[in-house]
This record gives sequence, C-alpha cells and structure tokens, in this order.
Amino acid sequence: MYDVSTSGETEYIVMELIDGITLKQYMERRGRMDWRESLHFISQIMRSLSHAHSRGIIHRDIKPQNIMVLRDGSVKVADFGIACLANASQTLTQEALGSVHYISPEQARGDRIDARSDIYSAGVVLYEMLTGRLPFEGDSAVSVAIQHLSSVPLAPRDIDHSIPEPLELICMKAMNSDPDKRYPTADAMLEDLEKFRKDPAVDMDYIRKELASVQPDNEPTMSIPTAQVATAVKKRADQMRRDQPEDNIRPRDKKSIAIMGGIFAAALVLVFLLFKLILGDFGPAGNNKSYDVPNVLGKTVEEAQLMDGVKDIFEIVVKGTQRSDTYEPGQIIQQSPDAGRSRKSNFVIEVYVAAEEEKVPMPDVTGQEYRQARIQLQELNLNLKFDFQSQNSDTVHKDMVISTEPADGEDLTEGQQVTVYVSTGPKTVTVPSFIGQDIAIAIKNAQDMGLTVGQPEFDPYSLVETGRVTEQNIDPNEVVDGGTQIVFTISGSGEEDIVTRTKVAEFALPEDMGGMIKVEFEQDGAIVDSQYISANLQTVTYTFTGQVGQTSLVRAYFTCINDNSAVSSPTQEIVF
Repeated sequence: MYDVSTSGETEYIVMELIDGITLKQYMERRGRMDWRESLHFISQIMRSLSHAHSRGIIHRDIKPQNIMVLRDGSVKVADFGIACLANASQTLTQEALGSVHYISPEQARGDRIDARSDIYSAGVVLYEMLTGRLPFEGDSAVSVAIQHLSSVPLAPRDIDHSIPEPLELICMKAMNSDPDKRYPTADAMLEDLEKFRKDPAVDMDYIRKELASVQPDNEPTMSIPTAQVATAVKKRADQMRRDQPEDNIRPRDKKSIAIMGGIFAAALVLVFLLFKLILGDFGPAGNNKSYDVPNVLGKTVEEAQLMDGVKDIFEIVVKGTQRSDTYEPGQIIQQSPDAGRSRKSNFVIEVYVAAEEEKVPMPDVTGQEYRQARIQLQELNLNLKFDFQSQNSDTVHKDMVISTEPADGEDLTEGQQVTVYVSTGPKTVTVPSFIGQDIAIAIKNAQDMGLTVGQPEFDPYSLVETGRVTEQNIDPNEVVDGGTQIVFTISGSGEEDIVTRTKVAEFALPEDMGGMIKVEFEQDGAIVDSQYISANLQTVTYTFTGQVGQTSLVRAYFTCINDNSAVSSPTQEIVF
C-alpha cells in the first residue's frame, strides 16, 4: 500500500499494480484444484499473513477475490481496505463483517478479533480449493453467517477421498469455530503445512484427537436467541454513534440511522423466528440419532443396499466405474465417506464400481510399420502395455511387424500386454574361412550360422586329403545377409570319393525292461536294421550311413521279448 487519500467525498488507496488474476478467477477456470496445487497456494497465503500479523495488522477479509495469482505461480494477498491494528477497537460495520462466506464466527458475532480470524478465513479458502465448493452456503448472507456460528462443515475427504488426511486435518483445525482450538498463529499453521509437504503421510494425530468429538452437521443450523442478535445490532448502533461526533450528525442522519437500525434488527429477528418455527427448539425434526457408515467394499450395489446398517438408512449412489485388479466387475471398489465415520445427516454413500472387462478382437497389424501399428492399437483405448521385440527376418522388411502376441482375432482386455515382433531385416553373417575343414563339418558350420550350402565342386589335382575344403566362393571376413549361398570346392576327383559318411549314434536302454530286448534302428522314418541284446546293457550303439552334408533323424525302438512292451528312444539329429 503506497498511499491513502480522498477525492471529493471518495476515499481511495494507492496500491501496487499486479499483473495477474484473482485466486477466485483461477479457481473458476480450474474447478476443483489438485491438493498439491492447493498446498502451494495456502503456504504462500500463510506466509503473507505471518508477515502482516508480525506487524500487528489483521486483514479481516481473506477470500479468493483478495488474493492475486501472478504469472509465475506466486500469490499476493491484496485489499487491506478493512484491515486494522491488532490492538485497535473493533467496529461491527458492514465492511468489518468482511465476506460472509469466509467470515470467522467471532466476526459474525461482533466480538473482538485477532490474527486467528484471518486463520479461519484462510482455512475456508483452503477448503474451497480442495473441494471445489464452500463449506457453508445458504439463501441469504444471514443464513450463511449463522452456519459459521454453530455448524461444522462436511469433511473435505467426504467430498473427495483423494485428499490426504493430514491436509484435511490442517484445514479443519484452521476452521474450528472456537478460536482457542485453531492455530494460534500463521506460523504454527505453516509449520504443519511444511511437515505435510515433506511427508504427505505424516501423522497429525494431535489434530485428529481435537476434532474427534466434533461431527459434521449438514442440517439447517439451530436457532440462536434473538437477544444475541439484538445485542449485536445495539453494539453496532452504539459504536456508530460513538464514532461520529454529535455535532456532525444532522437530525435527518439521526433519523436515518434509527430507521436503518430498526429495519436491520427486525429482519434478523424475523429470520430467527422462522428458523425457530421450522426447526423448533430441539433441532431437525425426526430421528436425530448418529449412524456409523458401514463398509460396503467388495459388495455389489444391490447387496450393499440390503445390508444391515444400510437398508432404510443410507442411500447408495454410484459415481462411476473404474478398472480394478482386486475386485470383480460390479463390486464396489471405493466409498465415500469411509467406513466407520459417524453421520447424523447426509445419509448418502457415494461409491465407484469395478468396471466390466471390455474385450476387443486383436486387429491384424502384421506387415505394418511398427509405429503405425502402435497407433492403431492405442486407438482401441484399452491402455495396452507394449513390448517390442526385434527379430531377424528374410521375408519381412526392416521395421515391419512380423507377428504379435496375442495373435490377430484373439480377445484383448483393458491393460493387457501386447508383444509386437518387429523385423530387423535379414541377419548379417561374417563369413569365416572354411579352408581345410572336412566337408561335413564345413557344411554344418555354414548352416548353423545362417548360410545355405550349394552343390560342391571338386578339385582332382589337389594334394589335400580327400574330402577337405580347398576353396570357397565367398572370401573370409566378408559380411553377407543371412541365407546367402556358399559353394565349397572339395579335394577329390568326384562324388564317388566323398559320397558317403558314417556316424555312430548311442541310445540308452529303458530302465524298467528285463530279459531279452529287440532293438530296431530307424533313420529318417525307415527301419534300417535290428538286433537282439540283453537288458543288462545300459546303452546300445549303431553306425548309420549317409551322404556328405546330409542331416538325418535317428532313433531306436525297444521291444521286451517277455511281455511285448515297447518303448521309443528320444530322436537324435546327426550330420554326415
């Protein structure tokens, strides 16, 4: 605040020009604010109040309309137009009442106020940021003021269960209708806010115990003796007379003050009489008993509505559905208020129900570029998890989808993992030197590394041992694609020199056979030989014959002569 002055009959304050919007405008744009953002703003508000209170200044009109949000996210508390010194006498003027939705109970009564009144109003601002609504609302300013005097607002977590309990406790302590049970200073509230900021799970048990005996009441507030209202009105009128010198009050002004005071008092008395007429002297009509909120988690809505403690007392209201890994579709997964809370009114339990699993057939994305395939799958809106695996492929181009798990046409459910196999193109092979290797070994090694072997050529004049590789058509250390054909030149005059090779295979005898056993040896699906052996042997061997480079599948059939039982050995692969 830079200056105060008058222009004619208008009094004005010169203040800093702030480039921003009010917190009220910010809240109207954002709606209900995230608790982290609410914590950010309330901490700055309390620092501003701490600074003002340390200099003996009480704001008296803390509300979102008087808090400016700057472009950088910082806030400034503004409009000290009705602020006063902490030790100054108080006047119950319309301005001193501040804004009725944020007014402290002592302000509404016309009592002397101190820094704790600002703390109450700041608590209301925090409540509104967290829940998106005001703690008390009514058809008139008087009805709202009455609720501030004698009602306890609904707990923030009963409105939004995602609000952390410690922050709810801080808010409710700041809004305690008894000033002695509020935070004594802005610094004390800041200290708890800082504890919560560092550890959102901090235990605020001392606040919980203070609030344990206080129950929210959403019914219209009990009537207040009209004498109290008359006293407040009389105090206001007396103060106005004391504040204005007698010589300066014209007869017409005195008459106007008297008339306005009378109208104001009559209106308040009429409102309170209506409350007494409607409510009587014993609170809301009907049963005033408290009921504990039952636990309905894991029940269907129909089951919950028929539960003892719910039926004929609470109404189950479904707010929506959510996916759940814990509960079956149709079961209640979240409730507000929590089980165990006590209620005298507002007998509604808001619940969220586990959603039915939506099944969608897996589309065919094979042959698509993998990024496009991902976009197509994301458009199913199933929150799928993706696992991209790279594979070599001789037939599918690089970056294209080879296959998926699940395969196309199979059911997809929400949150399911989809494995997408993406081609990296043909596998590349660094060709080694096969010179000097036996042709059978060279062929096997070439095939194992992904090469194909062509018809061999022969070198009858080579001095190298017959059947050895003397040349190869791909130079050693050359890099080629998988599947490339390699041709070997072999020492010898022709195929007759290397056409056949033999390989010995060993087979284990069955453990549970006794006596004599007939063994039949099979090669590539045909029985090539048989013999009889004793069951006392542990193994039997047989020499198979094949062409150079040939791969054969062999096995043995064992038949017990005594009982004619038969067993087959595991199949073996041999390369000649």
